[in-house]
Amino acid sequence: MSEAFVASLPLGAVQAAATAAPSQGKPEMGADALHQLVLAQLDDDQAQEIVSIPLAGKSSIADHMVIASGRSTRQVASMAQKLAEEIKKAGFGHARIEGLPAADWVLIDAGDVVIHLFRPEVRTFYNLERMWSFEGGEPQQGRA
Repeated sequence: MSEAFVASLPLGAVQAAATAAPSQGKPEMGADALHQLVLAQLDDDQAQEIVSIPLAGKSSIADHMVIASGRSTRQVASMAQKLAEEIKKAGFGHARIEGLPAADWVLIDAGDVVIHLFRPEVRTFYNLERMWSFEGGEPQQGRA
């Protein structure tokens, strides 16, 4: 992770990433199932511009990063809370949420999948898709 990227994150997001709990012994299929649950839930909640970036073998943070936008802070907060509830209900454990009070940029750490929810202007400013695009590959749009 570059120093510029870490410096651009809210302090809570850096702390959450640094103290992220290791995978809770779920089989490899668990990461893919969690990823599909996240994509399906964001689609159901009418998230905009859903992008999935595969991180397996490229970063120790997670296997997948999902980035999506909401039309307002209210929608971003609602999507984040509902997604965390669905992750827990599906048996993937407790997902940590950072940035909920302002809801301009909400980070959800679900272990094998990290989800960033933005208001469109904030997403454009930080441009995580470009920052996390690796040589030889582009982020995947929508469901995998």
